[in-house]
Amino acid sequence: MGIISADLFITLDGVYQAPGSPDEDRDAGFEFGGWQGAYTDAESGAAISAGIERMDALLLGRNTYDIFAAYWPAKGQDFPIAAKLNAVPKFVVSRSLTDPAWAGTTALADLAQVRALKDRSEEIHVIGSGQLVRSLLDADLVDRLNLFLYPLTLGAGKRLFPDGTGVPAAFRPAQPPRGFPMGATWLVYDRAGPPITGIDMDHM
Repeated sequence: MGIISADLFITLDGVYQAPGSPDEDRDAGFEFGGWQGAYTDAESGAAISAGIERMDALLLGRNTYDIFAAYWPAKGQDFPIAAKLNAVPKFVVSRSLTDPAWAGTTALADLAQVRALKDRSEEIHVIGSGQLVRSLLDADLVDRLNLFLYPLTLGAGKRLFPDGTGVPAAFRPAQPPRGFPMGATWLVYDRAGPPITGIDMDHM
């Protein structure tokens, strides 16, 4: 059975909205698009590219799918990330999308169909798609959190865990944290059952 990896670029205050460009996602009047660029370097770029190269299926929420479908097909095969994303099977969780425009895309109506994907793929990546990631976490379908944490706060924007969301869950490090020259930190965690609580620190 394959794994589902949730790949997110996030700020210190948990914002994942529009890291790539100013006009990527202006929902709710978001004015900070393109915040990732100032912290990009060759080392972090290579790590991100290597992760994308490992995937054999891409799973997206509807909003991120629309952003990607409008951007990556036009980049051409000479751009390695574009070549990979255009080639792999793509799945978008949506009840309203019936005729996806991005070649190789299948629309899934519910999370039960997502669960079935794990029997057919080795490494399924969810990029961005924070709302979908939360739903997958609620359904215990996320095997790995693959986070690139950036040293800034924005105070506004879509957050991975808005107030009052998130289910109790424990994760264990899948690799040592790795820092990059421009300040980003790469954190990878695998799912590790329920959290351990009720420990009295005075008796440790």
